[in-house]
Amino acid sequence: MTLDAVGLEVMGHAFASVAEEMGLVLIHSAVSPNIRERRDCSAALFDAAGEMIAQAAHIPVHLGAMYESVAAVRALAPAPLPGDLFILNDPYTGGSHLPDITLIGAIEVEGAVGGYSVVRAHHSDVGGVQAGSMPAGAREIFAEGVIVPPLRLTPEVERFLLANVRTAETRRADLAAQRAAVARGAEGLRALAARYGWSAVRGAAADLLDYAERRARDALGRLTASALTATDWLEGDGVDDEDLAISVRVDIRDGIFDVDFTGTAPAARGNVNCPLAVARSAVLFVVRTLLPEDVPTNGGVQRAVRVTAPPGCLVNARFPSAVAAGNVETSQRIADTVFLALAAGGISVPAQGQGTMNNVTFGGAGGGWTYYETIGGGQGASHGAPGPSGVHVGMSNTRNTPIEVLEMEYPLRLKSYGLRRSSGGVGRWSGGDGVIREFEALAPMQASILAERRRHAPRGAAGGRDGARGSTCLKGAPLAPKVSVSLEPGDVLRVETPGGGGWGVGEPERGDKR
Repeated sequence: MTLDAVGLEVMGHAFASVAEEMGLVLIHSAVSPNIRERRDCSAALFDAAGEMIAQAAHIPVHLGAMYESVAAVRALAPAPLPGDLFILNDPYTGGSHLPDITLIGAIEVEGAVGGYSVVRAHHSDVGGVQAGSMPAGAREIFAEGVIVPPLRLTPEVERFLLANVRTAETRRADLAAQRAAVARGAEGLRALAARYGWSAVRGAAADLLDYAERRARDALGRLTASALTATDWLEGDGVDDEDLAISVRVDIRDGIFDVDFTGTAPAARGNVNCPLAVARSAVLFVVRTLLPEDVPTNGGVQRAVRVTAPPGCLVNARFPSAVAAGNVETSQRIADTVFLALAAGGISVPAQGQGTMNNVTFGGAGGGWTYYETIGGGQGASHGAPGPSGVHVGMSNTRNTPIEVLEMEYPLRLKSYGLRRSSGGVGRWSGGDGVIREFEALAPMQASILAERRRHAPRGAAGGRDGARGSTCLKGAPLAPKVSVSLEPGDVLRVETPGGGGWGVGEPERGDKR
């Protein structure tokens, strides 16, 4: 059966609604503020062959790499059985970085595996040498937490995992929320099968994948370009403070978006490395911005993307390289670099946004509590629109933690929180402003900061000015972009996030003046 345009629209929304419901169940059931408030989680629905049918509008760096997770589970022996539930966080077998724990349910439909419901959530501690499991300067993945390869999630596996984390009860509750979300995905797919017939639902999924591929190839086919190159820089790795190059070559031919990372720096000693799945996820994000809004975001779009990188380089790291910052910071720089290459080829793309997630992790010295957040900043302006201020940019799509929640649940006080005025780059359309967020410690604690754009400003486009660089200060003294520090009661950690680059030369448009 081949669906007509109306049928494609109806079934596309039906599948997407299942993924959105999964996400809502997870968010409303979770205990930790990182999932409940910040929504640092993602949900998607896959077919029996492991292709994504639909995703919720969650986090690009999670969603683009989920394909690898499902592939890792499908490769297990014995093969997944209907109703099986799997867990993993190993970046080298389907994960992204260790705090992102993925649950995958094999959905039973008519006695067979009809698809997979997948949820990924950032847990604020999974063990390792420092509370929060995001230690700046980690040199091996073992320092970042407990490694869980693809396993059937049994009570024994869960007990093992919880025995290796600092906040076991919170982790137990968040895992229960993930299980509930996976179950909701299975219920949703079976409900569609009961309504339309399983054969029709499978056919609709296949048609949607083919449709997305056709639309993606058609849109990319209008952007034919050859040998577009660019290089951008990571600001050290938490061990060495030297800049690290990310280099790309982009070719767009016959509707295929091909990216080659030859020339990128070798894997670093610190934790800014990432597996190829994360690099592919960042490229997929860029491609999605080039497509019309009505193109479904599913595995069909991935068919139009090719990503290669030298084995063992920064963006195709090998075990046991540390990767905690690779997922959150290197992914941002990959997207920035691909956009730079496109701009060099005359393709209209936005100016660079803040290009960092400004990761801040706190934990009690005795291990009794952990807290993690990312902080928004300025988005880059584009042709025809200013960049929004105080938002999560690029590979992140989370919210902030409300001040009331943070202060009620942790020994922290927010001294100030507001926009960093005039930090966006000026242009015909101005970049968005960053934010200022100050944390006062109310008890002894450890903190880890993983950030970027402290030395290299987000670049403007088409003659627009650069955005302001960010900064991190403890008791007024500037800190390196990636660092672990101790705080005593009364110490204040101040984070100023970067502004976005401006776009174009000339007077700002009305309503976009600084």
